[in-house]
Amino acid sequence: MVKNEMKMTILSKSSNESYARVAVAAFISQLDPTIEEINDIKTAVSEAVTNCIVHAYKDCVGKIYITVSLSDQNVVVIKIRDRGCGIKDVKKAREPLFTTGGEERAGLGFAVMESFMDRLNVRSRENIGTTVSMIKKLAYRV
Repeated sequence: MVKNEMKMTILSKSSNESYARVAVAAFISQLDPTIEEINDIKTAVSEAVTNCIVHAYKDCVGKIYITVSLSDQNVVVIKIRDRGCGIKDVKKAREPLFTTGGEERAGLGFAVMESFMDRLNVRSRENIGTTVSMIKKLAYRV
């Protein structure tokens, strides 16, 4: 059951990546996460938003839609969606070191997201956009 939820829309500008990361961290702080849990989530959000900026909207500025849901069971669900170019082959894109961003990109975005979150789902359609859903179960504290 959803305990609380927030939605925000930002433009795909690099200057908004840090805002998105901090806004999500501030929102989930009501669940009293550990510093490690907060850092994991901030890193995953940063990677997902950066993917939208660099890949989805390569030659233009578009909108990035972020939804964060918190449940009674201390589960955080984060969805980051764009309406950009989409991913031709999601399975290939999720392989470590694969990138369409040129030499300056490491191709580790999805691998990093997956390593810091409990679950990662990527849905994409060419010329329609991509939705990255990430789930993290936070430890209960008494």
